[in-house]
Amino acid sequence: MDPAAFARIARRIADASLGGLNEGEILADFCTALNEVDIPVSRAVLGADTLHPVLAGRIFGWKRDEAGIILHEFGRSTTEEGERKWRESPFHHLEQTGAAQLRVRIDGHNGDFPFPVVTDLAAEGYTDFLVTMTRFGDKAIIGQLDSIYASWSTGTAGGYTERQIEMLESLIPFAAAAIRSASVRRIADTLAETYLGRDAARRVLSGTITRGEAERISAALWFSDLRGFTRLSDTVSPELIMPLLNDYAGAAVAAIHQHGGEVLKFMGDGILAIFRNDGERHTDLEAATHDALRALCQAQKNLREVRNRRANAGLPVADMTVALHVGDVLYGNFGGEDRLDFTVVGPAVNELSRIAGMVRVVDQPAILSAAFRQAAGGMKDKAVSLGRYALRGVETPQELFTLDPEFLRAKLMAA
Repeated sequence: MDPAAFARIARRIADASLGGLNEGEILADFCTALNEVDIPVSRAVLGADTLHPVLAGRIFGWKRDEAGIILHEFGRSTTEEGERKWRESPFHHLEQTGAAQLRVRIDGHNGDFPFPVVTDLAAEGYTDFLVTMTRFGDKAIIGQLDSIYASWSTGTAGGYTERQIEMLESLIPFAAAAIRSASVRRIADTLAETYLGRDAARRVLSGTITRGEAERISAALWFSDLRGFTRLSDTVSPELIMPLLNDYAGAAVAAIHQHGGEVLKFMGDGILAIFRNDGERHTDLEAATHDALRALCQAQKNLREVRNRRANAGLPVADMTVALHVGDVLYGNFGGEDRLDFTVVGPAVNELSRIAGMVRVVDQPAILSAAFRQAAGGMKDKAVSLGRYALRGVETPQELFTLDPEFLRAKLMAA
């Protein structure tokens, strides 16, 4: 390959990265470029670990004669079979030995191959197999993303020439750097969404990061917490508390997201969420309240399943109360100069907190404000009055409501 061709491929990789292509797209474009300069890659597999609450990593597969990229995502927990396959792989060999590459010439080999995958490739007609691992420096490592590992197979008679191997090895670091950039971008999206919420993450990553930058929105507001959690945490082994919180939060968050809500904050056993009157999913405040009610019913169904599973396993259980309110709030960045939170603030949020604090008085699984009931329009007849109560910090007594037990029971049966 002449220097001009090498430079064209390096520039092509850079353009793919700067253009925002994902890992699989960069791999496909790189392999296409290699074949255009007579480096005959027929099949490529690329893998990278990641920083994700559920996934351990991703593997991308490309074949010259097939359209598209095959993506395999693998979780943090592995089966015995999965662990065996990993230990028998050439990637594991490179990880253990610290080597940067290994090559197996398949064409003309006696058939006693060192890895099961090479036996499979031989049966498919491949003639040469190069495996590479591009390791990052300590300052470039993010979580488990510490290297890019890949394999490059060809079906050309006689396999790769030494010159082709040399040029391929020279270009791989460019592709690895571009793929690392795409992986880091994906990690940033994942972590922002996981810790901030989907909409807040989108806003922050699009540049809404100035302290005090906020917009006034109209929304249905949700606050849920576990009844008797303080007593439970005082009587149950601390090692059992975190799994309990995860089980209950998972049930509530799934329901909120399913019906268009955004979880903004976890406060111990409490969850603050909003259903925005955004003109898209929720075309008006009534639509937002209806989705909040649907989420409440779904959460109760999810929690019933959690309770049954945990009780059958002899684990501690709890009940959850949901408080619902509506109002105009400020949605954006609040906090100190070097520690901000993307959340909602305003009198309506304070009132929601006071309403949620009435759980010991009313002893109901759902508490609705009068404003929420009014905004619910066609569903407001499903609410039953609990009476008027003086809320701390609120000037006049407020009438509170709960859902009609028959309505909630029917929803749970139908869910």
